[in-house]
Amino acid sequence: MSDSLRLDSLVDDLAGDLKPVRRLAPPTFRALGWFAAVLALAVVLSPLADLHAMRERLGVPDLCVAAIGAVLTALCAALAAFQTSVPGRSRLWALLPLPPLALWIGASSLGCLRAWIAPDSNIADTAEMRGCLYFLLGVSLPLSVLLVLMLRRACPTRPNLTAALAGLATAGAAAALLVPFHPHDATASDLAMHALAVAVIIGLNGLAGGRLLDRGTSRTTGGPAPSAPRR
Repeated sequence: MSDSLRLDSLVDDLAGDLKPVRRLAPPTFRALGWFAAVLALAVVLSPLADLHAMRERLGVPDLCVAAIGAVLTALCAALAAFQTSVPGRSRLWALLPLPPLALWIGASSLGCLRAWIAPDSNIADTAEMRGCLYFLLGVSLPLSVLLVLMLRRACPTRPNLTAALAGLATAGAAAALLVPFHPHDATASDLAMHALAVAVIIGLNGLAGGRLLDRGTSRTTGGPAPSAPRR
C-alpha cells in the first residue's frame, strides 16, 4: 500500500471516531441558567421560610437595599464568570459586579449602627449567628459545584479569576437566599459573621474551583508557539 493510501486510511479511521461538538450557549444564557437554578432552590426552601417576617424586614430600607445588592451581585458576578471563561474575552468583565457589590456592602454596613440608631433591634445571639454561617456555607456548596461544572465546559484561560468570580456569585446568591430565614436584624457582629462566610466561600472557590477549571490552558496561552519539528 502506498504512503498516500495509508495516510487516507489513517484520516478515515480518525475521522470515524470523531463526535460532533455541541456549541456552548452564549455566556449570558448560561449565567441566566445558573441563576434559574438559584431561583429553583429558593422555591424549594420557601415552605420553610417565614415569609411574613421577611416582608417586614424588607420594609426596612437598608435591609431591602442590601438584599437587592446581593441579588444583583450574584447575577453580575455569574455573568462575569461566564464571560471570562471564554478564551479571548477581556478580563475587564471582572469589573461588572463591583457596583452592585458596593451597594450590597454599603447597605449592609448600616447594620453596624443598628444597635445605636434602633436600640429595640432584635440582636442575634451566638447560636443564631452560627446558624447563619452554616446556612450560607451549606447553600453555597451545591451552587458552587454547579457553577464550576458549567464554567469548566468553556475551558477558561484565567481559571483563578473565573473561579473567584464564581465564588462571589455564589456568596451573593447564598446571602440573598438567607433573607427569608434571617430571624433578626443586621448588627455589627452578625455582619462580621456574614463577611466571614462570604470570604470563606470566595476563597474556597478560588482555590478548589481554580484547580478544577485549570486544564493547562493558563500555562500554555500567552507563551511562545511551539516550533515546527525539524526534518
